[in-house]
Amino acid sequence: MGKKRKHSETDVLAPPKKDRSAEERPKRTLLGWKDKSEDVKKESDSAGFRNREKVLVTCSRRINFRYRHLMLNMVSLLPHCKKDNKVESKASKGATLNELVELKGCSSCLFFECRKHQDLYLWMAKCPNGPSVKFLVNAVHTMGELKLTGNHLNGSRPILTFSDNFDKDAHWKILKEMIIQIFGIPKEHRKSKPYHDHVFVFSIVDDHIWFRNYQISVPHNEADKVPRGGLENMTLIEVGPRFCLNPIKVFSGSFGGPTLYENPFYISPNQIRALEKRKKAGKYAKKVKAKTRRKTHELSNPLEPDEFADMWKE
Repeated sequence: MGKKRKHSETDVLAPPKKDRSAEERPKRTLLGWKDKSEDVKKESDSAGFRNREKVLVTCSRRINFRYRHLMLNMVSLLPHCKKDNKVESKASKGATLNELVELKGCSSCLFFECRKHQDLYLWMAKCPNGPSVKFLVNAVHTMGELKLTGNHLNGSRPILTFSDNFDKDAHWKILKEMIIQIFGIPKEHRKSKPYHDHVFVFSIVDDHIWFRNYQISVPHNEADKVPRGGLENMTLIEVGPRFCLNPIKVFSGSFGGPTLYENPFYISPNQIRALEKRKKAGKYAKKVKAKTRRKTHELSNPLEPDEFADMWKE
């Protein structure tokens, strides 16, 4: 019999085993087979900037029903927003709102603050480093109140349009950039739809920002079908809501900090109501003065005795 070989010799002489595991098959999609090279290309393309903007929308306690409906309309128009409970509008609201924004994983905040059940203020802030803007909201009309005929797809991405006045002054440029970041819905957001069927219009008139929401109406009949790029037959139908923003102050921080801009033409609604009360009080004071003047005139200029006063007494 021959000699047995040692185990060390067999290990060295044994050929390496080939990996017989089957190669991964390409994934099948609705459009065909998907190769790995395409995934690598997409990953390389998506390695750049991606908009992950999220907006926290909340309000203060004791808010009016009309202003609450306006806030709910804005929540329905912004699919990338997160709604939270009411916050007490005190001096420390900035710290609590910054903490809420951080807990919710957001980067911006829209805070509807109602005072005296009649005045609505809107805080638009980038958290946690700022800037932030405080607006007085006027001319509020909600979707349910207007009853307009426009109706766009819920959750679709809007087209933001601005008037030419936004490029004149520095504070309008800051407001424009903040509006673009807050109201612009991120591309490929999971709650949004990849359609542009409505327009957000921001225009400056008399140093106020007027907001309008329009549906892009396109005829879909075979005879009147609009070709790509044919904007002549497209029409705009207003959907709502409507409101007007009067800027009060622009702060460098979030809900406070050094003031970058202050509106010199802003008049508080409390001052306006005080002036109206003074006007009404002035009317009453004028009536009292007129009565006293009449009495003094009668006393200083007495009437002469009437010679026919006792004629019919007999």
